Amino acid sequence: MIFAAGLGTRLRPLTDHMPKALVPVGGVPLLERLLLKLKASGFTDITLNLHHFADQIAHFLAENGNFGLTIRLSDERDLLRDTGGGIRHAIPLLQEDADGSPVLVHNIDILSNADLPSFARQYREGDAATLLVSERQTSRYLLFDDDLRLVGWTNLRTGEVKSPYPGLDPARCRRYAFSGIHLVSPRLFPSLQEEAECFPIIDFYLRMAGKCCIRAFPMPGLRLLDAGKPETLREADGFLKSLAGTA
Repeated sequence: MIFAAGLGTRLRPLTDHMPKALVPVGGVPLLERLLLKLKASGFTDITLNLHHFADQIAHFLAENGNFGLTIRLSDERDLLRDTGGGIRHAIPLLQEDADGSPVLVHNIDILSNADLPSFARQYREGDAATLLVSERQTSRYLLFDDDLRLVGWTNLRTGEVKSPYPGLDPARCRRYAFSGIHLVSPRLFPSLQEEAECFPIIDFYLRMAGKCCIRAFPMPGLRLLDAGKPETLREADGFLKSLAGTA
């Protein structure tokens, strides 16, 4: 599943006239880059959520024959549901291809050298979700125990901590930044359907962390860039060239 419904407010004025998914990087729209990467990685059934300039995305896909992929559109034009609500709303479409395997979820604006097939193989039977993480510098981190199970979240600037475990000490946890790429087990679908229509997926994971195993996978050598901000969009061409130079 690709999250492509967002308003792209950080990229205004570009996104005043087009969806973030069609913003070009290196002359290629973000959506095309991600679809081709998924296709090359062996993912052929894609669910894509739509809201902001939804018609432009649908037209772009039709013009390009869905890039030879099976693409289902999860229409959120009536209400933008955030990341957790987006998965919840798309469950009927995700279940059309359900075979018990986890669903790979990918933010549209994340550029990376992530080996997606290798990441998919990290999923362990019995886990509810697997989160691709890195050690990059940020102010907000997910917190994990020594077995890489999610136990909380912290904001270093404010000192805020969220956790299903009262009194959790962030200093005693392993600290990683979330990549915006994760694997969600279909066994979480019933719990997702009990949620409100709009909610962030990370808040949901934090609520579920005390009930089931949500595990981190820190991929060695992972490099990524969030191209959804003006300052990083300007860096994106150089970033992609650097990835190509080390491929």
